[in-house]
Amino acid sequence: MNKGIHKENIRYLSISGNRMEALLIGNNGIPIVILTGLGCSFYEWNKIIGPLSETNRIIMFHRPGLGESELHTNIRNTEMVVNEVVELLDVLEIEEKIILIGHSYGGLCVQHFVNLYPHKVAGIILVDSTSVDLKELDDLELPILDEKGSDEYWLEIYHSFSLLVESELKKKINPIITENQKKFPNEIQMKIIDFQIKPSLYKAIYLEMCSWKIDALKIKTLNSFPNVPLIVIARDKDYNIKLGVLDGLPEGELQILEEKWNQLIRDQVNLNSKSELILATNSSHFVYLDRPDVIIVAIKKVIERI
Repeated sequence: MNKGIHKENIRYLSISGNRMEALLIGNNGIPIVILTGLGCSFYEWNKIIGPLSETNRIIMFHRPGLGESELHTNIRNTEMVVNEVVELLDVLEIEEKIILIGHSYGGLCVQHFVNLYPHKVAGIILVDSTSVDLKELDDLELPILDEKGSDEYWLEIYHSFSLLVESELKKKINPIITENQKKFPNEIQMKIIDFQIKPSLYKAIYLEMCSWKIDALKIKTLNSFPNVPLIVIARDKDYNIKLGVLDGLPEGELQILEEKWNQLIRDQVNLNSKSELILATNSSHFVYLDRPDVIIVAIKKVIERI
């Protein structure tokens, strides 16, 4: 059997009274819990999960509204994700300390979790994580990028998508597989396409985005970040500028945006005294697709330092 995700690794658990789709793979080593970014599927981590599952127990889940996880609320925030992780660990009877990894919005959730439950964490990896100071991005002068890149623009898009039925949504977005995703087995590719055409996905994204700046301010008031091995992974700003220019976006505005994003990522190194910054060269925001090797190396470093 090929390394990676298979249907026998998927389980459906009752968390907070709702069905949650969880990925449980591997039986040995320190448990690793990975929190995905906004609207992202755990299937996209296939190239990382396969190798890691040989030495560690991997736990991932789709937050309510994502994949097959039920969404029965009009409020979604990082505190709810923290509570879901706590309950998930309890259901799985995991009492030992975990390595907690978060990408993008998942990284914001990680920062909330470790401040509330520092005693549960042995190591932390933030993968191009949303910053608690993300509001600073709103202060940038980016008139062209903001036309189709502001929170308000995307909130309107996601809300409109959430009101469609699946067949309408499929026609509207015409889901595709990226070049990196084409390297996955066909069954994983189909799961990623199916993941994109569920209206509940866009409702969940909308609800999480509505709260994330409030969440960030709340996390900033907490002061219990554990002094455990921490690796901060940053995307390649020059690479991202080149990608944006190829898409016809203004280089000057991209430079301003990437400089600020990079600064916010680097600031996360100051969260404790056991931190390290790793630059994922030739990587977009989706480091786990562009440079899975960087994340695997980071995880091994954290394990060695625990």
